[in-house]
Amino acid sequence: MGRKPRVVVAMSGGVDSAVAAALLQEQGYEVVGISLKLLPKGAGDGSERVDRCCSVKDAEDARLVAAQLGIPYYVLNYESQFHREIIQEFTEAYIGGLTPNPCVRCNELVKFGSLLRQAVGLGAERLATGHYARVERERASGRYLLRRGIDDERDQSYFLYSLTQEQLAGICFPVGHMTKDQVRERAAAYGLRIAAKADSQDLCFVGHDYRTFLQEQCGDRVKPGPITDRAGRILGQHEGLALYTVGQRNGLGLAGGPFYVIRLNPKSNEVVVGKMDELLRLEFVAEQLNLVAWDRLIPERPVLVKVRSRQPAVPATIVPLGDGRILVRWRQVQPAPAPGQAAVFYDASEPDLLVGGATVAADPEVQWPRPKKA
Repeated sequence: MGRKPRVVVAMSGGVDSAVAAALLQEQGYEVVGISLKLLPKGAGDGSERVDRCCSVKDAEDARLVAAQLGIPYYVLNYESQFHREIIQEFTEAYIGGLTPNPCVRCNELVKFGSLLRQAVGLGAERLATGHYARVERERASGRYLLRRGIDDERDQSYFLYSLTQEQLAGICFPVGHMTKDQVRERAAAYGLRIAAKADSQDLCFVGHDYRTFLQEQCGDRVKPGPITDRAGRILGQHEGLALYTVGQRNGLGLAGGPFYVIRLNPKSNEVVVGKMDELLRLEFVAEQLNLVAWDRLIPERPVLVKVRSRQPAVPATIVPLGDGRILVRWRQVQPAPAPGQAAVFYDASEPDLLVGGATVAADPEVQWPRPKKA
């Protein structure tokens, strides 16, 4: 009798990954649990909070679940890579006037990059996580597809758009076909002691207030400067470019509003504001395109696009511009997305099918000099 197929489960200490491990064990797999040590103790706000992931308490919860299931469990130290590729990139992006999404990069580089390679090195056929998404393989083309989790409130496909075909071939999401309530019910049925554990909130390394984190990390690189309108008139002072994002309304301290941040200019350290009609756009450019469902982009392709994970997907058309850049044209005007955000596309005829995604490019009015007239 041959050995059981092996699966490594990334165990966060939460109920989702715990149930993923239990389901795979029930299905006959040899399950190995692994947690990642990503943060030094107290990173983010100097405390070990129970409402954010990757804490010491989470690792202890994961160890206890592994003991309950009778599976091997290991903790791997990824602090150095996480600091270099996620935390430093996050802070540099904000200093440069961007609004990054570190969860996308962590999935791409750490969880389904380094950890997936580690799982393969351990002889695993798959790396499993507790993400609410679904991977399936298209019979005709053999291409791996990524679909939304069936629980609309918990779907995490937005954060997975950058995964490659090679990565999708080696991963699985056992709870993607379940709702959160069903996951908790299954955890209780398995007798898992973390069945009622609260979900983690906020970025794991930041805590509740990313502005405080940036000020602590960047020090004197967060410099006050002028708040101006599009005509260049000074309306007030900001506390540091990195503390603002396009679309922001609150915290500007300006009379005569409401005003919205419509642009950040790192070269002049200006926060440019305007009224809502100045924030609205019909189109924007995105770069570093990654396609999942398609092998190439046909011009004028209709899609549904999300530029924030919790907002509804809205109809748009995407047009290739070359070099991994695309033009996204909404069917109706929308508030401008912040440069650095993830723009994620779903199939217009199959709204649960993730087409791919890209990074919102910096505003050309600021970043790219206009050609001089002859």
